[in-house]
Amino acid sequence: MAEFVMKDLVAKAGLSSEFEIASAATSTEELGNPVYPPVRKMLNDYGISCAGKYARQMNRDDYEYYDCIVAMDNANIRNIHRICGGDPAQKVSRLLDFTDTPGEVADPWYSGNFDLTWRDVNNGCEALLATII
Repeated sequence: MAEFVMKDLVAKAGLSSEFEIASAATSTEELGNPVYPPVRKMLNDYGISCAGKYARQMNRDDYEYYDCIVAMDNANIRNIHRICGGDPAQKVSRLLDFTDTPGEVADPWYSGNFDLTWRDVNNGCEALLATII
């Protein structure tokens, strides 16, 4: 969800050529699967396409390649540190840490509350973009 919300915000700001935005899993449960159907529907309802996206595993090269690594929760942070051998360049942060209410993004996989996740992701992406700009 966050990948496509961020891409949409960046496009609306006319900055798409300035950013490379991608998401990757820190676990293996969903590798190769398309975007989860309720998320795909929600994005579509907001006019945001996620066509062609399939889950892939984050790897150590991602850490070197990207300037900023944004996680949704503390479990993602732990997994990123394990995959990447730590965070020596201090690139890793949680999405909501860019907002006035730092914390973890609500995980709809467990709660079933996609609206809460949408709110968290949208607020976090808006704050992240504002921080970068």
